[in-house]
Amino acid sequence: MTRPVHVVGGGLAGSEAAWQIAQAGVPVVLHEMRPVRGTDAHQSDRLAELVCSNSFRADDWTGNAVGLLHAEMRRLGSLILSAGDAHQVPAGGALAVDRDGFAQAVTERLEAHPLVTIVREEVAGLPPADWDSVIVATGPLTSPALSEAILTLTGEGQLSFFDAIAPIVHLDSIDMDVAWRQSRYDKEGPGGDAAAYINCPMDREQYDAFIEALLTSPKSEFKDWEHVPYFDGCLPIEVMAERGRETLRHGPMKPVGLTNEHDPQVKPWAVVQLRQDNALGTLWNMVGFQTKLKHGSQSEVFRTIPGLEKAVFARLGGL
Repeated sequence: MTRPVHVVGGGLAGSEAAWQIAQAGVPVVLHEMRPVRGTDAHQSDRLAELVCSNSFRADDWTGNAVGLLHAEMRRLGSLILSAGDAHQVPAGGALAVDRDGFAQAVTERLEAHPLVTIVREEVAGLPPADWDSVIVATGPLTSPALSEAILTLTGEGQLSFFDAIAPIVHLDSIDMDVAWRQSRYDKEGPGGDAAAYINCPMDREQYDAFIEALLTSPKSEFKDWEHVPYFDGCLPIEVMAERGRETLRHGPMKPVGLTNEHDPQVKPWAVVQLRQDNALGTLWNMVGFQTKLKHGSQSEVFRTIPGLEKAVFARLGGL
C-alpha cells in the first residue's frame, strides 16, 4: 500500500492502530483534535492520555484473560504495552503506569516514526471520500459533529457511556499511623513489590456512616432529557452503594487478604485502598472511588475515611 491509512483519534486504540500499521510498512495519518479542540476530561495534548484509571488491570498471563492479552500484545510489539512497561509504577499484580510519562512516551515514539504523520485537527463529520482506508477510534469523547455523523450513518441511539474519575491524594497528607502498605495476599507485582497499596481500615460503624454519607450527599445532576448509561466496569462509588449497603464491602472496599499492621488481631470491616499514580510516588489514587459527588461533598465525605482526615487532593473525582 502506498496511500496512507487514516486513523481518527489519538487515544489508546488509535495510537496502537497507527503504530501497528506503520510497523507493517504502511504510511499512516493520525488525526487528533487536541489541542485545537479540547474535551471535558483531557488535560493535555499528549496522545494516549489516561483520563481515568492509571491501571491496565492484571498483568499475570497464567490465570487471567487480561494478563494473557498483555502477553500477546507484547509479542506483537505493542506500543501501548511497551510504554506501559517503561513507565510502570507499583500496583501489586496489576500493570499501572505514571500517566504523564506513559503518554509522553507514546507521543514521542509516534512523532518519531517515519511512516506516521500526526495532524492536529478536528474531523468534523464523516471522513472524506478520497480517504481509502479509515479507522475511527475516537471513543466516548468524540466531538459533537463527528458523533452526529456516526449516529446518522449507523442509526444508533447513543454511542458512548458516562465514565467516572477517582480522586488523587498527596502522599504526605495520608496518616500512615493509621494506614499501612500492603498488597492483597502480599502478592508481588511485576516489579517484585508486595506492598504496593496504601490501605485505610474501617470498622463496621465507620463503614455504615460512610455509606450513609455517600447516599445522602449532594451529587452532580443531569438534565431531564439526559439518559445516563454508566460504564459498568467503572461505576461511581455512590451508584454502587445505591445497589446495596454491602456492595462496596464486597467490591472495591473488600477487606480480604489484608492484615492491619497497627492492630493485627482486629480484622477490618472494610478497607479503602490507594494506588501509586506517578513515578515519584507522591500522588496516590483512591482505587474504585470514581464519583459524581460534588467537589465540596467529596472533600467532606472522603476525609471521614481513617487515615485521610487531613487528605490534600491533587484532583477530585468527576464524571
